[in-house]
Amino acid sequence: MATILSAQSTDARVNLVTPALFQKYPDAKALAKAKPASLERQIVSTGFFRQKAKALLGTARALVDEHGGEVPADMEALTRLPGVGRKTANVVLGHALGVPGLPVDRHVLRVSNRIGIAEGDDPEQVEAQLCKALPSTMWTLASDVQILHGRRICRPKPACDACPVREDCDYYTHVVDRDDSPPAKTRDARRVRTSGR
Repeated sequence: MATILSAQSTDARVNLVTPALFQKYPDAKALAKAKPASLERQIVSTGFFRQKAKALLGTARALVDEHGGEVPADMEALTRLPGVGRKTANVVLGHALGVPGLPVDRHVLRVSNRIGIAEGDDPEQVEAQLCKALPSTMWTLASDVQILHGRRICRPKPACDACPVREDCDYYTHVVDRDDSPPAKTRDARRVRTSGR
């Protein structure tokens, strides 16, 4: 539930909403019986509440009808659930079910591209590159570390001076370090004579 609620919302906001939600709907069977209006009222603060309520109800009903109320430990089965994309499925696999999964969000995209361990802006392609480069036992942790690094250090305007991996980072080496180099000597434009003067 929390992963579906997290779309376009903050972790802090989702963490405020989920305790009461889990108490009222402790499992898929209970959630599948929820009234849409009641569920919407509980999740309104997470944004896009109507779409999220629809996804939560659809997912709960599919879990009950197709999986005996249990969350399947399979990427294909998870992504067939309403409101569950590849990133959500990877979060569920890695964090809830202990199955290797590598969620790629905007932070993982930014960090992996800047450091130079992946290349591209398509989450599935970056996921494939990272999965190929790492043992499956490290996938979930690698995603978590990059997400935290992207939130704290490697933000859109990065704090490279505080970065523990800057010496191994393509962005630091090719952009930041170059910017810190003394400028090449150029002729002072005021002293350059032009013809016709």
